[in-house]
Amino acid sequence: MKLRVVTYNVHRCRGIDGRLRPDRIVDVLREIDADVAALQEVVAADGDGDQARYIGESLGLHWALGENRKLEGSAYGNVVLSRFPIRVVKNHDISVAGRERRGAFHTDVLLGQKDAVHVFNIHLGTAFVER
Repeated sequence: MKLRVVTYNVHRCRGIDGRLRPDRIVDVLREIDADVAALQEVVAADGDGDQARYIGESLGLHWALGENRKLEGSAYGNVVLSRFPIRVVKNHDISVAGRERRGAFHTDVLLGQKDAVHVFNIHLGTAFVER
């Protein structure tokens, strides 16, 4: 079985034009047509601001969020989207003291009754100490 996987830092769904447009993220992911997508910098707020839910539901995919911190009261972190069912395993804290909180989001993507692929979605900082 071939599995198409993509990773994408969506930067809170804010484009270079400064506009918040999660629908553009959906359009890009629809065109790529990956089986599994690992997104970084996703906001999961209550109501209309829930980018994780909006993107997952718009694409008809299973989705799960690994929250690394709060951003203006909303969950913020990494998301895994999949055509296949997802079993969320754990969001591992890999933060460095004094730096932004970071996580390694570990999910299992269930390809069949006995087959699963481990997916680790990680967003690292750019500072030397974090690498």
